[in-house]
Amino acid sequence: MAHKAGFVNIVGNPNVGKSTLMNLLVGERISIATFKAQTTRHRIMGILNTPEMQICFSDTPGVLKPNYRLQEQMLQFSEGALQDADVLLYVTDMVETPDKNGDFLAKVQGVRVPLLVLINKIDLSDQKSLTQKVEEWHQAFPTAEIFPISALHRFNVDNVLRRIQELLPESPAYFDKDQWTDKPARFFVTEIIREKILLYYDKEIPYSVEVVVEQFKETGKIIHINAVIYVERDSQKGIIIGRQGVALKKVSTEARRTLEKFFDKNIYLEVFVKVDKDWRSSERAMKAFGYKLD
Repeated sequence: MAHKAGFVNIVGNPNVGKSTLMNLLVGERISIATFKAQTTRHRIMGILNTPEMQICFSDTPGVLKPNYRLQEQMLQFSEGALQDADVLLYVTDMVETPDKNGDFLAKVQGVRVPLLVLINKIDLSDQKSLTQKVEEWHQAFPTAEIFPISALHRFNVDNVLRRIQELLPESPAYFDKDQWTDKPARFFVTEIIREKILLYYDKEIPYSVEVVVEQFKETGKIIHINAVIYVERDSQKGIIIGRQGVALKKVSTEARRTLEKFFDKNIYLEVFVKVDKDWRSSERAMKAFGYKLD
């Protein structure tokens, strides 16, 4: 049997379950997944390897109309995923209607690769509503294959994976077969710390935060990490730290525990908080934080 390999890109609006789905498909915890929208900021690759194939999944930020420079970059990641896919997964859910973000939807309708529309969270609905929802999306994408799924309960996800395998082109592997992502270790440190901030803080605070790893040093069975949480305002810095440092200590402790599971090593983690005023609208700051702006 000839070897298959290809790029399977996952797109859709915020908070429909794209990151949870990719983690399931890859079998590794690649993307942070929370109940809050705009959790994913980057395009993150997770690679599934078998002797017969290599599937390069890409998770992308939720599509939204940008209000500042960071969101413009996030939208570029999502639109770029339409250009280089061998198979495209458009993820929606039982609440969303096909008229949301019509501009992006029109671009999806124009792709020339196999398109799978995945209607997620069907565990929150009934058969009548699901039938109606499938028909709505069939009208929006007449040539697409539609899969009702529940990523939370892994319902029908294996069938999606089998269909992807059937659609993959014959090709040698693009990456080493022991590689499971294109991101360095430091990236996952920043994402795990940011995940804890998303879970622990309310309102605008999580979206005003960027995390930078200033030191990542492995010595034997211990990894020493120094990280900085950047915020846009002095008032936000105070909220992140909390009274007598209690809030920051909680975030650091939860992040350290998750990092120890992720790397399977002991973690020594120091976290500091600094202010970089209005960094989300600053090209200088965003470039410094690793965003590749056009």
